[in-house]
Amino acid sequence: MPLPFTIFPAIDLRHGQVVRLQYGDPQRQTVFGSDPAGIAQQWITAGADWLHVVNLDGAFDEAGAANWTALPTLTRLGARVQFGGGVRTLADIERALAAGASRVILGTAAVENPALVAQALARFGPERIVAAVDARAGRVKTRGWQQDGGQTPAGLGRQLQALGLATIIHTDISRDGVLSGVNAAASAALAQATGLHVIASGGVAGLPDVRRCAALAAQGVVGVITGRAIYDGTLDLRQALAEIHRGENYAG
Repeated sequence: MPLPFTIFPAIDLRHGQVVRLQYGDPQRQTVFGSDPAGIAQQWITAGADWLHVVNLDGAFDEAGAANWTALPTLTRLGARVQFGGGVRTLADIERALAAGASRVILGTAAVENPALVAQALARFGPERIVAAVDARAGRVKTRGWQQDGGQTPAGLGRQLQALGLATIIHTDISRDGVLSGVNAAASAALAQATGLHVIASGGVAGLPDVRRCAALAAQGVVGVITGRAIYDGTLDLRQALAEIHRGENYAG
């Protein structure tokens, strides 16, 4: 029985502003607003049950104080929040959960410090911890996608699954932030290779991308993250969420 399919509107924070990056490059940034809570409320009003919130400053090994300040404001709006970006210690995880996050994303730490993943799973459980498997050209990337992680997505996924992890976010960096179409097939293949639930990310351009991911729910694709498409208006979030909530059958 596949899990319910979820659409995650992305709120990427840089110095407290809502931004999107092309290919994860901090030099190719578009600012969409300086009121994260106001933007988050738009997505919740459209029907979002979850928000995907990323502290980009933390991902780039910066302090990200303004982004951490925004987190409890976002978690109080009513939707559940998955939060990541620069989460590298148990104290960081505890801080995010204390601020109201429903689950915490480990990215670089999942690659560089598997022991932390094991500790986090033991303390908080697999429903509260997810890992980000971010890849370009078949290689995992870390440190805000700026460094090579030395592994393939499937190899990392199998390692994390063996530790007890249940869910990962798979981003195809080569498609991220440029509306080029989500790599749903790669996310499904990763789910099949690892036994993990996979949330697809990177390149969502419109409703057909959401439908392609939802059609792969039985193969382990349990959700999709959308950022630039909902900010640019090429994806109507309300329409997409309404389809998912109606339980449209995309597999047929």
